[in-house]
Amino acid sequence: MTYYTFSEDQLRHFSQSVFKYMGCSNEHANLATDVLIKSDLRGIDSHGLARLSGYVRLWEKDRINTKPNIQIVHQTPTTTTLDGDAGLGLVVAPSAIKLAMEKAKVYGSGWVSVRNSNHFGIAAYHTLLAAEQDMIGLAMTNASPLVAPTFANERLLGTNPICYAFPAGKYPPVVIDMATSAAANGKLEIAQRIGKAVPQGWIQDAQGESSTDPHELKVGGALLPLGSDPDHGSHKGFGLSASVDILSAVLSGANYGPWVPPFVSFLEPPSDPVGKGIGHFFGAMRIDGFRPTNEFKHHMDHWIERFKSARTITKEQKVVIPGEPEYRQEQKRKVQGIPLIDAVVQDLQKLAQKLNLTPLKH
Repeated sequence: MTYYTFSEDQLRHFSQSVFKYMGCSNEHANLATDVLIKSDLRGIDSHGLARLSGYVRLWEKDRINTKPNIQIVHQTPTTTTLDGDAGLGLVVAPSAIKLAMEKAKVYGSGWVSVRNSNHFGIAAYHTLLAAEQDMIGLAMTNASPLVAPTFANERLLGTNPICYAFPAGKYPPVVIDMATSAAANGKLEIAQRIGKAVPQGWIQDAQGESSTDPHELKVGGALLPLGSDPDHGSHKGFGLSASVDILSAVLSGANYGPWVPPFVSFLEPPSDPVGKGIGHFFGAMRIDGFRPTNEFKHHMDHWIERFKSARTITKEQKVVIPGEPEYRQEQKRKVQGIPLIDAVVQDLQKLAQKLNLTPLKH
């Protein structure tokens, strides 16, 4: 597989130019780009610039509003429901977590449920905004139905990620960012690009049998919940995914379950929607609402150190703290540049040609 490496500035400039072409303001183009670049920097290659052309195609189908009027439709002192006006989730979601943080600064915690939004990038981007302000951040979103519930042969739920970010002292935040399916769809997309089989337990075929073919979703197959099968706890993954769907959509008035609109532009949204757009849910909790911040951070550092010193099965293995690999990748890529696989580079070059923009140089 061929990789090409680009500087962060190169990719930022290119992404910003695409979002501006779509009609985004400078502020929104910069914000949307920041979310995508954060994904590539942290090594979540499936949710960075690889997604850019997908947003363009949704905009061309009038499914993304690049000049959204994001509005509060219901609120109490600590809770809010936002309507994203079909805006880029990359713009709507940061607005929502920042509102949750504003409420937390006054009341100790803030909670925001969002409707009428779109794909919001990596959840960690949003929770880290809270962690940087000495808050615990929570972010989740529902997504287009690709996952079959336990015992089902029908796609009813999305990969529905959940993310927490906990600030620490001398260490980077502990970031738990995970799909509630056995594997994120982005990993399946990468396997498709490189022609590689996926592990057992990720997907099932149209008949409900286990498969390793990454193309199964195109012929009636489905992703599996976290746990993969009942014997390994797939009902727990189903429960987590259901919680995301309810908090993100049933609570906010967004579409839920099989009615969530697809990210791909060649599939039309359901003709009988039960809500508006895609839904998200965010929370921010001030550390000092529970105990002095310096005490918490001291004990977070102690927690990290104890787990990293755990006795391991072999000498070669080490306990990995959630968020640690992504943090290391970010520090490395900020210096060495961001690698993109050939298929993504070709996609971006075609996009530049189509929009009459300056292509990437490698």
